[in-house]
Order: sequence, then structure tokens, then C-alpha cells
Amino acid sequence: MEQLQRSGLAERGHGAWRRVVVEKPFGHDLASAQELNDTVHRVFPEESIFRIDHYLGKETVQNILALRFANTMFEPIWNRSYVDHVQITMAEDIGIGGRAGYYDGIGAARDVIQNHLLQLLALTAMEEPTSFSAEAVRAEKAKILSSVRVPGDLATSTARGQYAAGWQGGVNVRGYLDEEGIPKDSHTETYAAVKLDIDNRRWAGVPFYLRTGKRLSRRVTEVAMVFQQAPHLPFSHTDTEELGQNALVMRVQPDEGITVRFGSKVPGTSMEIRDVNMDFAYGESFTEASPEAYERLLLDVLIGDPPLFPRQEEVELSWKILDPIEEYWAAQGALDQYKSGGYGPDSADELMARDGRTWRRL
Repeated sequence: MEQLQRSGLAERGHGAWRRVVVEKPFGHDLASAQELNDTVHRVFPEESIFRIDHYLGKETVQNILALRFANTMFEPIWNRSYVDHVQITMAEDIGIGGRAGYYDGIGAARDVIQNHLLQLLALTAMEEPTSFSAEAVRAEKAKILSSVRVPGDLATSTARGQYAAGWQGGVNVRGYLDEEGIPKDSHTETYAAVKLDIDNRRWAGVPFYLRTGKRLSRRVTEVAMVFQQAPHLPFSHTDTEELGQNALVMRVQPDEGITVRFGSKVPGTSMEIRDVNMDFAYGESFTEASPEAYERLLLDVLIGDPPLFPRQEEVELSWKILDPIEEYWAAQGALDQYKSGGYGPDSADELMARDGRTWRRL
């Protein structure tokens, strides 16, 4: 930033503007994020700083706000009275590729949870803003992030692991410690899962489970809102043994859309109820092509429209959530190993099982 200032590129002339785009991650912990912020602010005012997170430019991420606030049917059930828990997932079927120099020492939580997944949590849980202006949206996201806490013991509320060798897509792939440029004693996680609570009236008692990992069974990013069981079912157990919990699943990638899972009677003479899905797919419902996330965000930079860019307060609140987890993990040593092409480490399944729940299958 000092070099931009020294060269004169940061100076605003008559009627001209200067804006700087900062790519995530914004630091590697709270202290470094604050230091980075101080450095940038010595040269640029806050309104000229655009902290870019390409996930916020995806149409399906923005559709979370449209789904919630443009439709009357969802708001009455978007709360602790009806929601059992929320699962936010970003799974990748690839390894680290040639990114060893960046990834090792950063890990899955800093790379994805601190930014992408906590932003998805904020958009899912936030209250309705007074408008879609930058200040209104950012204010509601900041309220949610400031209310997030890790419940109980970090040993039971978090899980992490490293991918080991295995079969994926019919190919034998190597484990993380065998990747080029990775130290054999690396303790960097390639899978991370955390359980979070939100201390406010809407979400009290509703856990949010966040998970991300590499070399998993398939590539998928989604927000799944899982609803409570009906308080009374006037059917026998055999009628409903194949019935799960209702769910609203917002798919960010790769098959962008929304799925509603609910129970329906199976055709026939007997009363048998089974889960079925009702799907909305972007590609089938709209003829317009969605712009790439970076296309949308860079256009917003040029026109100076910042609603989809997190401000520094959001960045710092996210690090305040993650820093204690990272400090705890740093003191633990060896990580769980999980086979490439699978669903992640056993410790992640145990995290859910302690609450009597299971992850959605990838």
C-alpha cells in the first residue's frame, strides 16, 4: 500500500476515484487482520476498500436473501421454533494441487471457514435489513457474527483431519503428507468441522454445523436447514420408518438451486410415507446466464457498490470465532487421517453423533 501511495496511484484527483481490492484471506489471525487493516487505512479510506470474497458474488449465495425476504412462506418457520439445526458444507473432491506453498500452515479452517462459511452463516441467520444497501446488510451480518460462540468443550465441538491415500474417480491418489512440497510432519488440516451456537432469540438452541474438506467423495457447497420432527404423527411406526426430517437445502454449487425435502405417501393401498424432493434448478428456470462471481464483484468495484463485500468489522469478528479453535488445535499434535474419496474423519461423525444427529451424505 505504501508503494501505491509513494507512486501517486492512491491519490484522488478532481472528480476521480481510487479503489483497492484485497483478496482473502484477510490475515491469518485477528492480530494480523488488524495489522493489515491499519496498513490499508493509512492509504485508503474505508469506502475505497473492497475485501473480495468470490463466494459472495455467486447468484445462489445472493439468492439466500431473496428466498428469505421476498417470500412470505419461509419467514414464520425460519427460527428456533421449527428449525432443528443447520448444516453448511463446502466439500471438494480435489487435493491441494500445486498450492502447497500457500496451503500448508493455512489449512481448511482459515482457508474456508473464516470467510466463505461464516459469511454463509451470517446470510442465513441474519435479521431482515432495512434495505439492500451496503450499510444495512453489513450491520445485520455483524450482529450475527458478534453473537456466535463455540459451545462447550472444543474437543467435542470441533473435528479436523488430513486426507490419506485412496481411490477417487477410479484413480489411486496420494495422501496430503505425500504431496509435493508438504513436510512429512505437517499438522495442517485438510478437513475441518465446527459446531457453533448463535446467542439471540431467533436461534437460541439451534446448532449450526460448518464443515469443509478436500479429497471428499464429491464437490458440493450447500446450506441445509433441517427442521424438527412433527410433534405428533397419527401413523404407526411402520408407516413412517422411511421418513426423515424435512429440510430446505440451498445449493451453491455445482448444481445451483434449492431442494425441499418432505414426506409423501407412497402410491398403493397401504399408508406408507417416504421422503421426496422438490427441486428448483437455476439452469432450468431462467434463460439468462449467471455472470461469474468475479465478474459481478469486479463490476461492483468499478461502480462503487459494496453490499457484497465484507467490511473490516466482519473480518475481525470471524477471526475472533476461529482464533480460539486454531489455538486449541495447535496444541493437539497429530490429526485424524481419512481416506481420499470418502466422507471425512470419524471424529466429524462423532461430533454429530454426540448430538443425536448425522451429516447429510455428500
